Amino acid sequence: QVQLVESGGGLVQAGGSLRLSCAASGNIFSVAVVGWYRQAPGKQRELVADITSGGSTNYADSVKGRFTISRDNAKNTVYLQMNNLKPEDTAVYYCNLRRFVDYWGQGTQVTVSS
Repeated sequence: QVQLVESGGGLVQAGGSLRLSCAASGNIFSVAVVGWYRQAPGKQRELVADITSGGSTNYADSVKGRFTISRDNAKNTVYLQMNNLKPEDTAVYYCNLRRFVDYWGQGTQVTVSS
């Protein structure tokens, strides 16, 4: 069983930065696709970014050039560096690990004030 624990959310002003971390238990992290999704109030959950076991990355158009996803397989951890944050980035951010099935973290709130 895989457990995902996120950290790093909070309140920041527009233009600021935050770094999210997600630590995974178990022994499948290094061979899994891991990523970040977000869900704003009244909206569907959407992909923010993900990264394959080989290091290939994929970003939502709305965050390209501002967010960077990375992973440390030795630490079973995936990161999301978020720069130049905008009020529309406000959402609950969820860590996801995909290896035949999806595993989800509990979510961490990111609030960007204007």
